[in-house]
Amino acid sequence: MSIDNRKKPTCSSNSGNPVHWSSSFPRQPARVLIVEALPPWWSETCTVLCDALENFLSLACSLDGPCRIPLLSLYVISRQQECLLPFVQVRGNLARLRSCVEELRTISGEGCIRGAARGGELLRQAVLDSLQQFKQYIRHISTDKQASNNISVEVTVVTSQPGRGIVHQLETGLKDTDLVSLKRLLVVQIYRAADWGQENPSPEATHPEAEDSLMLGTEVDLQRVENSTFAMEMVLKAWLQEQGGDREHLHLLLPNPLDNPIPVCVKCDMQECLISPALIPLNPNLGVKTESVRDFLPVTKGSANQSQPPRKLKAIKTLRADGVCESVLYGLPLVIRPTTCWQLDWDEMETNHNLFHALCSTLRSRDLFLLLQVEPAQRSTAGGSGVYSHYIVQPSPSLCLLLKPVVSRELLLPCTLPSATQEPAPNAMHSIQGCLTQLDEECVFNPLSLSSNLYQHLKSRGLLSQPRYPYRLQPAAAHRDQSQPLEGLKGTASRQPRQPQNHGRQLGMNNKVRATVAPLPSSSHSSSSSLGPPPAKASRPALKLLSSSSSSSGSRRALSAALQVEHNDDEDSIVIQ
Repeated sequence: MSIDNRKKPTCSSNSGNPVHWSSSFPRQPARVLIVEALPPWWSETCTVLCDALENFLSLACSLDGPCRIPLLSLYVISRQQECLLPFVQVRGNLARLRSCVEELRTISGEGCIRGAARGGELLRQAVLDSLQQFKQYIRHISTDKQASNNISVEVTVVTSQPGRGIVHQLETGLKDTDLVSLKRLLVVQIYRAADWGQENPSPEATHPEAEDSLMLGTEVDLQRVENSTFAMEMVLKAWLQEQGGDREHLHLLLPNPLDNPIPVCVKCDMQECLISPALIPLNPNLGVKTESVRDFLPVTKGSANQSQPPRKLKAIKTLRADGVCESVLYGLPLVIRPTTCWQLDWDEMETNHNLFHALCSTLRSRDLFLLLQVEPAQRSTAGGSGVYSHYIVQPSPSLCLLLKPVVSRELLLPCTLPSATQEPAPNAMHSIQGCLTQLDEECVFNPLSLSSNLYQHLKSRGLLSQPRYPYRLQPAAAHRDQSQPLEGLKGTASRQPRQPQNHGRQLGMNNKVRATVAPLPSSSHSSSSSLGPPPAKASRPALKLLSSSSSSSGSRRALSAALQVEHNDDEDSIVIQ
């Protein structure tokens, strides 16, 4: 069932201030996690599930940017159904969430095995209690009743029992229940490697009333994962991805081959496959920046003029070039070339150049990439080992290498790619092939053929940001009152300035006049009034035009023409002539 989420209420933060649900992830539902801690399976899955949950919550609480999990609640079913965590916001609540996980660890995995009917009733009651708690929470924090009705919740049940039986129990128990706020119900079955394939559906095991019980108005899905921390992390990390479905994300427009001005539109959805390290505020950063060379170099304490030490990257593996997926690379690439540092002597520089040349040639001839690891520049203050980042070095036909950051397992998101099991429809294939033949084909891509209109945009934005009444450049001495003559300009304005005694040292200075911006007069002064005396620090010697050669007296008179300063009554400013 799809829920309209056009309106979102505000949630209260830890400080009590209202926090709006992010518009960047408008369809993110609240989350409820129901854990079945029943013997004998809980003793085998407890550590795996709790470790995965603790790792995931530490990541989710540390992410910057838009809120990806607005609310979270945790239920556990053991001897009884219990709510360990009522609805809380994830961001900023790491201490409380970790204490809840520790409480989950303390639940014993030993005891008597309950019957399937009793376990199914506890599970049904936990789902209903979570939905009721969600309605009460939304009603409490929202003043808009219509907005509160548009918020949805997604329930995830983690169990080690046969998944199809749990799905059937939920479908039967929730058949006649109001589930208008429930967007999705997911059953996650944790299985051991030895148990895979044992639960194959058979005609005898198929329930005849399954079709009737499926009419819940919501989705009930079954997902089977192995009993490993990473597998459970990926189940939980799916909460961080945008839950779309109400509207497609992008349209691919292809030229129409039928001389039709309307292009062929292919509608698509987008999916994140990794978490950007920029969203995790760490010092040092997770994944060194590659926006510039200075960002890549390690940060040093001391003077800003102090040269930074080189970054050390340790090669740990070689990779086949065709075995590296581009989706695990992120950030901006940097070009690596042999150093030309002047502090190296010629012999060392030549030896280093030969080694670099041999490395490029070997990687290129063997079609290999190099996997590098950057050790942390400083250890964690909490006693940890710090954060490691990794890079891939790719060879090129020239004498250089390409350095690209590569994602680590902590930042990977689940990405299930649909497989093409059959050939596309013939009519669709013919249409797409006709569209592509309308496009020009280039053997080698040249980025110089692309223009983003950036220069024109920046110029137009700069013109719009200029002041409404621009100032005109004025000489520094023009700040003075017109009634006060400039120092050194005695008599008429056509009088020549004195020639310096050592004019040879002033070569090249005779053509430069320093100028400053004269402020506009205040509105209280009339256009014919004096500008008033300047501040004391503004006084300076008169501007003089100097001659640098012993040319004829006519040339000296032309080069040393006096400055004429006049008051422009029409524009209330002082101009240079």
